[in-house]
Amino acid sequence: MSTEVSPSEEYLNQEQSILTHLSELRKRMTWAAGSLLLMTILSFIFAEPLLNFLLAPYANSAPGGAELQTLRPTEGIETFFKVSLLSGGILSMPLILYQFWLFIKPGLSKHERRYIYIFLPSALLLFGLGISFAWFILVPASVQFLANFLPDVFKTDWTGQEYIGFLVTMLFWIGVSFEMPVIIYFVARLGLVTAKTLREQWRIAVVAIAVIAAAITPSIDPITMLLTMLPLNILYGMSIILAHVGQRQFEKSMAVA
Repeated sequence: MSTEVSPSEEYLNQEQSILTHLSELRKRMTWAAGSLLLMTILSFIFAEPLLNFLLAPYANSAPGGAELQTLRPTEGIETFFKVSLLSGGILSMPLILYQFWLFIKPGLSKHERRYIYIFLPSALLLFGLGISFAWFILVPASVQFLANFLPDVFKTDWTGQEYIGFLVTMLFWIGVSFEMPVIIYFVARLGLVTAKTLREQWRIAVVAIAVIAAAITPSIDPITMLLTMLPLNILYGMSIILAHVGQRQFEKSMAVA
């Protein structure tokens, strides 16, 4: 009896596989969004102390301290929600990363599924390092520069929405960017990218990193942008090394299969 699969059956199987993956992706994104919403709501409890903490770089940059002003009736509550969202994003990151792990888990062998004990701690560590780098290096440098730019011409008197939006964008996305090596490794482990491709496209990567640095650092001063690009380029180099490891493991698992 012939066991050959007809082209139409093969196409149907591929289509069903794609639909299954899309359904699983939607499920994981829903859980990730739900965890973000939950942690954001819980962050309402300590949003005010966190807001005062985030005000420190601005207060330290201006003689005699500084206060945030509001120009619209809803601006204060919008700023409050932005702080809660930042806190919610940070607190929910372990759950979001776990959902990402559950999405790629079916493509791994039983032995490889133990990588969860490496993936989650490594990703969370890099996320924390990214936020720390942004808070202790990028934020003070950029706020100091912007608050004291042409002081004889411009009076520094920022609004809460603009200042907090500036910090939220920088802190969160720098933290996410620092997770690049771990994410690249697992993408390579699934056979979706190779170390050779990353090496050959390094020029494009440098340009892309410059664009990303400009997008996630609202400050337009070159010092902040260069400070952002430096670690991201180093992390890209680390990503190439980890992609090589992931690629070899993928090729080995395919050879065994």
